[in-house]
Amino acid sequence: MPDATLDLPESTNHAVMSIDELKRTFSTGRTKTYKWRIEQLQALKRLLEEKSKDIAKALNQDLAKSESEAWLTEIGYSITDVDDNIKRLKSWMKPKKVGTPLVAWPGKSMIQSEPLGVALIIGAWNYPVQLVLTPLIAAIAAGNCAVIKPSELAPASSELLAKLIPLYLDNAAIRVQEGGKDETTELLAMPFDKYFYTGGEHVGRIVMTAAAKHLAPVTLELGGKSPCIVDGETNLDITVRRIVWGKWMNVGQTCVAPDYVLIEEKYLADFTQKLIAEIKKQYSKEPQSNKDYGRVINQRHCARLINYLEGLNIIHGGKHDVDERFIEPTVVVQPKLDDLIMQEEIFGPILPILTFKSKQSMIDFVRARPKPLACYAFTSNKEFESMVVEEISAGSICINDTNIFLVNHELPFGGVGTSGMGNYHGKSGFDTFSHQKAVMKRSFKFDAAIRYAPFSKLKLMLLKKLS
Repeated sequence: MPDATLDLPESTNHAVMSIDELKRTFSTGRTKTYKWRIEQLQALKRLLEEKSKDIAKALNQDLAKSESEAWLTEIGYSITDVDDNIKRLKSWMKPKKVGTPLVAWPGKSMIQSEPLGVALIIGAWNYPVQLVLTPLIAAIAAGNCAVIKPSELAPASSELLAKLIPLYLDNAAIRVQEGGKDETTELLAMPFDKYFYTGGEHVGRIVMTAAAKHLAPVTLELGGKSPCIVDGETNLDITVRRIVWGKWMNVGQTCVAPDYVLIEEKYLADFTQKLIAEIKKQYSKEPQSNKDYGRVINQRHCARLINYLEGLNIIHGGKHDVDERFIEPTVVVQPKLDDLIMQEEIFGPILPILTFKSKQSMIDFVRARPKPLACYAFTSNKEFESMVVEEISAGSICINDTNIFLVNHELPFGGVGTSGMGNYHGKSGFDTFSHQKAVMKRSFKFDAAIRYAPFSKLKLMLLKKLS
């Protein structure tokens, strides 16, 4: 996704907190207990339920999100995540028994998950509540203290989180830091035990550099150009319905939204006709007055997106109002590969379509580019489905739908290559904020002499057989 820092003021005059108190809290060991973790998760759920209307209002102020979309993608999504963590936390915390080699008998081996310490979570503006709370849920479940930094580009959501978090969660362990570029820079200079960042590649490199100074682990949830391959052997009516849903949700400001469509030439006319009809069906012929259609985050990003359209073959949409941060759902056909719209992640309500001669050429096109955060393919052809899954490397692959894979907390979510590193959601999130500590326990009942000096040929022979 585009970096927020491109828009940041130098300072928003928020005093930057110290992490010393959080370090002291963690050192007491109270956040490691099952009781503390469960209490904090339950409190976070109460926050989401009791303040859902306030959260929806803030999201509407920042992004003009409808109440339904706010619930589906942010509030309800986060509640489901909390429930999943509460349900499975006890089993995640149990040491995992593993085998012990014969040479270490009698003994037992296990893996114990332990919290990393104090985590820094930097959220993004496109889902300004969900993208700070879901990593926080994972951090709490793993037993960490945390500082969350909401995006200042979504000021209503940031201010609300800063107000509500202290009312519900343990203030000695969980803090909110508001602010812009200067405040973020100060935070990055602090010795956190874990850095978790959602945003663009440029700032991702800055976060990784900052973490390297403290030799601390990093998770980067970035983005990129997620392709959507449409095979002629598919249910086209359902295909376009799901593409429109995934692309124009949050007016395209979703890190896994289909960035562009690839389709064989002979199916283009039928596909575009159905796609345009479906756009009108979901968002009406006048989307500017449709309450289900949101707005671009700010005028600067709106201007960036409008600039992408210059000289392109627009077959639907294109209307815009920068003052209102509005851009109509827009479809363009056959942009040049050196056009800005094909060089940068769009992150907005514009969908380019490119045509190809064959299925294999579409796969080759994707493989020749940086690994995306998500890749979509619509097909009823099992052989082609297997080709996509086996030949394309992406953070996630979804067959015959878009975005919906995110609701499955059994699946890890994260990028690969320039689309990110590390993952979270469900058990993967718990593991991301944990250290997997190796533990071996041995008995005094038997102590084989063959591993001790002085050595002999017989001991060596036995060691080779046992190892």
